[in-house]
Amino acid sequence: MSSQSPSTVEHEFAERYEREHASTCLEARPLGLGQRLAQWRDEQRVRGALKAAGEPGLILDVACGAGLFWPVLAEHGNRVILAADNSPQMLDHAPIHHPREVLARVKTFHSSAFSLGLSANAVDCIFCMRLYAHMLNGEHRLALLREFHRVSRDTVIVCVRLLGGLDLGRVRDENPLQGSKNHIEKEFRQAGFDIVSHQDFFPGLALSRVYVLRKAS
Repeated sequence: MSSQSPSTVEHEFAERYEREHASTCLEARPLGLGQRLAQWRDEQRVRGALKAAGEPGLILDVACGAGLFWPVLAEHGNRVILAADNSPQMLDHAPIHHPREVLARVKTFHSSAFSLGLSANAVDCIFCMRLYAHMLNGEHRLALLREFHRVSRDTVIVCVRLLGGLDLGRVRDENPLQGSKNHIEKEFRQAGFDIVSHQDFFPGLALSRVYVLRKAS
């Protein structure tokens, strides 16, 4: 179990994301076929998760980075998007990647994911694709989930990296896996959530999985 605090882990994630994003921005070459397919599949899973969550009207994108999924979140005409990140630099940089009509739908603010600074039940849904997937410490994941439980009125969408799927060395090195399906799902229940649905990156092969959670009644 890591001795790092949640704030340290979040800060390290933000710095790593900034480095990776800066590298991507400097590359003149377009995305390769594999990267385009991975992005297409992730966007497909996000659309499916939003549908399973009931197409929430007010959504909070946590650890939003450069807003990779803002165009997908903005496809629903009546949706309002709040976006929080621990890196002011990424929040300042994100607008250059999106058209004006998308940015008009997004309100960004600087915040820790572990202390969002919003009132209880402030949004319909919390969306967290990247930060949660990098949380290897179970106590940190529970702390994150409990803050999500406090702030979301209804649902939460998170991405996890599970043991027991494909054993791809490159993926394992770059994005360490978090645990078994049973272990991760037990944490969801501990934090007060029921599972609405899940989608694997490759159907039937649970390496990267997007979960839709709903606050238990």
